[in-house]
This record gives sequence, structure tokens and C-alpha cells, in this order.
Amino acid sequence: MASSIAYLDYVLEQLSDVEGISHRAMMGEYLLYCQGRLFGGIYDDRLLAKPVAAARALMPDAELVAPYGGASEMLLVDRIDDRAFLKELVESMYDELPDPKRRRAARASTSRRAE
Repeated sequence: MASSIAYLDYVLEQLSDVEGISHRAMMGEYLLYCQGRLFGGIYDDRLLAKPVAAARALMPDAELVAPYGGASEMLLVDRIDDRAFLKELVESMYDELPDPKRRRAARASTSRRAE
């Protein structure tokens, strides 16, 4: 089941106090970023966070769920109505998140015709 744009809009509004929040659509779901670092996503109208140590410390009883079949488990964020908590969660996770992967520029073709 794909996530609704209404749910995405709600989550983005709840995260509006966090600097540098962005999202990217991916197969009917949404990846969420903080200053370019992936911290979670919206899957089946559920907010899920990467299970880094800071997130586990703030949500020790959070349910681990797979966003889709075969995916690594993520933490289910059940306090989406608490803007202050969401801000603390994302900001505390930031230093543990990997830097964004740099895309390589396409190489120009170097093949030559035989003379």
C-alpha cells in the first residue's frame, strides 16, 4: 500500500522546526532526509526511523518493523503528534547518520574507431 500525500504533508509539518528536512518519493513511499542525510521514511502511512543508537535511546520500547518485504528493520515512531520530540529525535540522530553518497559524473566515451 502506498503512503498518502496527506500523511506526508502532516509529517513534514510536524518536522518543520527541524532545519534542512527534505523528502524524496520512492515507489509510492517517501524517504526523509535531514541536511542531506537519510534518517527514515514514510511507509504505509507510518513514520519509520533508522535504528541508530540515539533513536533507540529516545524510543527504547519502539517496535522494529520492516518497511517492506526483505528490508532491514526500522523503528516505528508512534509519537508523530509531538513536534518537540520529533525535533529532538532527528537532531540527536544526525551525527550517527552517514553522509550522502556522492554521485559519480558519467564518463565521456573514450572509444575510438579503428583507422
